[in-house]
Amino acid sequence: MTVALVPSPPRDEHLAWCRRRALELVEADDLMGAFASMMHDLMQHPETEGLARPSSWHGGGLQAVAGGPNCVRKWIEGFR
Repeated sequence: MTVALVPSPPRDEHLAWCRRRALELVEADDLMGAFASMMHDLMQHPETEGLARPSSWHGGGLQAVAGGPNCVRKWIEGFR
């Protein structure tokens, strides 16, 4: 039996998908969910997994959650 590998989408498409999913959670007022979604989804692609480093968690994401929806939105949109 052979297993077909599904190719990863281009980096920019994956990053846009990560943002969309996380921003939906911001709109639902689930700020911790948005933070967790962004970190989890970034880890799922070889070209974005490096963005989900601990400094993004502590220095940015968790502080953004404490700052409210606008801060979380800005943090999510800041990933490049």
